[in-house]
Amino acid sequence: MKISELLDPQAIVADLQAKDKPGALVELADSLISCEPSLNRDDVIAVLQEREKLGSTGIGDGVAIPHGKLSGIPELKLVFGRSHSGVDFESMDGQPAHLFFLLIAPEESVGVHLKTLARISKLLKDASVRKKLMDAPDQKAIYRVILDDEGQA
Repeated sequence: MKISELLDPQAIVADLQAKDKPGALVELADSLISCEPSLNRDDVIAVLQEREKLGSTGIGDGVAIPHGKLSGIPELKLVFGRSHSGVDFESMDGQPAHLFFLLIAPEESVGVHLKTLARISKLLKDASVRKKLMDAPDQKAIYRVILDDEGQA
């Protein structure tokens, strides 16, 4: 399963306004809820906050992948966000995060959850992809960067 197949283009936030980690989690969760209104906003935010207590999902190089599992959802859901100014996400390298993939998976899923995390990590490990995502002018262009990169895989 490709990232582009899991990511609704409407769930791309091209200009995150959050200035801190809690704000970024809420803004990304709100984007998810706007595409999936059946999800409970408080539950999504609580799952993400609980995961962050275990250790930051800021993996470095300006990237964060907040994620968690929820019962009662039929399939994995993704949101992408970009912050031009950066957010202190307590990343491993101490640098602000600019690119975010929020991932919510069904509670019982293991394989697809881990495979998707690995795919996202692989995509964002490439400095040229990160630059293209930062330079993309809007939501559609961001989605196109992801599609183009996956077409090469």
